[in-house]
Amino acid sequence: MKKMNNPSLITKDLTFSYNRSVTFGFPDITCGSGNHCIIVGPSGCGKTTFLHLIAGLLKPDSGEVIIQGTDTVGLHSGDADRFRGKNIGIIYQKPHFIQWLTAFENLQIAQYLNNLPTENENINHLLRSLNLQDKTKSRPSQMSQGELQRLSIARAVINKPGLILADEPTSSLDDKNCEEALNLLKRQAEELQASLVIATHDKRLLDHFPDRIFL
Repeated sequence: MKKMNNPSLITKDLTFSYNRSVTFGFPDITCGSGNHCIIVGPSGCGKTTFLHLIAGLLKPDSGEVIIQGTDTVGLHSGDADRFRGKNIGIIYQKPHFIQWLTAFENLQIAQYLNNLPTENENINHLLRSLNLQDKTKSRPSQMSQGELQRLSIARAVINKPGLILADEPTSSLDDKNCEEALNLLKRQAEELQASLVIATHDKRLLDHFPDRIFL
């Protein structure tokens, strides 16, 4: 275990039930600022649910989620949305973009919807760093799966969050693209000094993360 910086993420005693027959209890996490960890387990074990609880997209039945000193479970809906938009970057298992907007506009609106100034030069820099500079005017339907994945990373980090959450970011990729995507994620997190939490069943990632949580 690496020496822990000031905690960016703490979870305690989290439980969640979809119904009486589907109930999850999750291990506690303490992830220091700038540190990375991986949540590992087979399909159906609750990895995505755990990630959504951390992100505030689901409310736990019990327990705490503390992000950068804020107890997010106690936030009301609107406050939770605003906190998430400014402090958490999420990379979903399947890309979610506004289809009629270009790649550049999808990043602009991510800032606009969170009441942040639109920084066009920062958007251009980010697209260049992810080798998407020739896709600024492309719509999602005109982009490859790999390009959409890189755009997902761009959208997750555009607001300079302290915490980046990624749900199965490499499971559909071959070895070469898996390595590339992982390096991009880690590099972006390191540039922001953000904590990175990845949920996956992809065992290829294990050697890259000494801090592991098994479900």
